[in-house]
Amino acid sequence: MHEQLVQQIDDLLPQTQCTQCGFAGCLPYATALANEEADLNRCPPGGEATTLALSRLLNKPAKPVDPACGTTIERHIASIDPQHCIGCTLCIKACPVDAIVGSSKRRHAVLAELCTGCELCIPPCPVDCIDMVFMPEHSNWDKTQAHAARARMQTREVRLERQKEEQAQRLEAKAIHKLDELDDSTSPDAATKKAVVQAALARARARRHAQTQ
Repeated sequence: MHEQLVQQIDDLLPQTQCTQCGFAGCLPYATALANEEADLNRCPPGGEATTLALSRLLNKPAKPVDPACGTTIERHIASIDPQHCIGCTLCIKACPVDAIVGSSKRRHAVLAELCTGCELCIPPCPVDCIDMVFMPEHSNWDKTQAHAARARMQTREVRLERQKEEQAQRLEAKAIHKLDELDDSTSPDAATKKAVVQAALARARARRHAQTQ
């Protein structure tokens, strides 16, 4: 029943993943609401409509959006100034829904139809070349778009976790290769170096094991 309630709450949230509610995304906020650890008026992007929907679902009084979380405005889209973009990729890494395209040392661009307006790409930009702009043709944000954004976020999380695991495997293989080299080494400090590598390898494996529990 608890997981079902979390899902029902999450379905009502706009899936902007903006963190204005004080949580790391819509699902963590939904979980906090289900656990009665947060108030239902902490979603500026959702505004009054989301607050009313949450109040009906949770059978609690509706409240105005908490101004401490921000103000409700029409949907704005991130826009990157191509004349100043240096291709650092920091905005791409910050975007929770893969709405920014580009590659290292090449200009980036925002896919307006996918942008949730979360503004998370703005703080990491080292040259301050990202602005939020109002585009009437993209001002609406419906449940279909919200669910599509959530699916992109989930796909992104799976991809990042896979990349992290692949990197860990590469480093482990490199460490094992180093141990093989030290086994064949006649250097007087080979044993010391081998112990250091073995300890590091053991720590890495322990961390990976803990993350899978």
